[in-house]
Amino acid sequence: MAVIEIENLTKDFAVGFWRKRPVRVLDDLTLEVRAGEIFGFLGPNGAGKSTTLKLLMRLLFPTSGSARILGRPAGDPAMHQRIGYLPENPYFYDYLTPRELLAFMGRLFGMGGPSLARKVDGLVRQVGLGESADVQLRKFSKGMVQRLGIAQALINDPEVVFLDEPMSGLDPLGRMEVRRIVTGLRERGVTVFLSSHILPDVEAICDRVAILNRGRLQEAGTLEDILRARIAGHELILSGWTDATLELLRPWCSEVRPMGERLHLRADDRENLEAVLRFVFAHGLELVSVNPIRPSLEEYFQTLVVGS
Repeated sequence: MAVIEIENLTKDFAVGFWRKRPVRVLDDLTLEVRAGEIFGFLGPNGAGKSTTLKLLMRLLFPTSGSARILGRPAGDPAMHQRIGYLPENPYFYDYLTPRELLAFMGRLFGMGGPSLARKVDGLVRQVGLGESADVQLRKFSKGMVQRLGIAQALINDPEVVFLDEPMSGLDPLGRMEVRRIVTGLRERGVTVFLSSHILPDVEAICDRVAILNRGRLQEAGTLEDILRARIAGHELILSGWTDATLELLRPWCSEVRPMGERLHLRADDRENLEAVLRFVFAHGLELVSVNPIRPSLEEYFQTLVVGS
């Protein structure tokens, strides 16, 4: 079931001083995000990712197109009670503490009493701010503010969470902790819409991704499907080889690397792969493994964006 439905969403901004002209920053975006998945929304700076999120939050209004979240129009106040949002650059009043800010956010959602206090205590521990829960935010680093931003996005136990660059400003341990939080949300059935440019993190936790560039959708689907279609060859590992068999295999392989008792080969196309396999079976060699060679998400992303 789709919980986020985006159809032909388009946004133009007027730029210029005397004669304003429209510049399209988001062009005819159509997407669906399913319930309970972590959906990665990728793109370089200026691709339109944050604009898309602001349109979904109704911080901006579209030039054309529509969006629905949890079956309701994006501007429906009742729907906003059921979602959480972390903006790209969260800013909070400097003289509040995390405990005070989260309690204030909870009261905006109609929460209160001991249950809210317990919720706040749990969230500050969950995002690693337990020891700083009563420290004023003016003393926080960017990474600590980012952690607090994640906590405020979860204060109302949302069904859908929108996270705009949640890893920004975090060290490797902080990024690992955010990945743990996000995967924990999926285990509870929460849908996560994650905008990020930190591709290894996206590759580690996302079920599906969409790649945006210059305001247009380039590709969407599971990482497995996107990368499978771009297999650059196969790596084969053999044992039981000899110098004679190594030389006989060379014509079919772009790479031949003896490594101890094993021989690593690379076949760049299906025809050469099949020829190597026929040779292996005909000469009684042991086939240890055959693995497709495909780009990482980061490699594919760079190729797609640079080539567009």
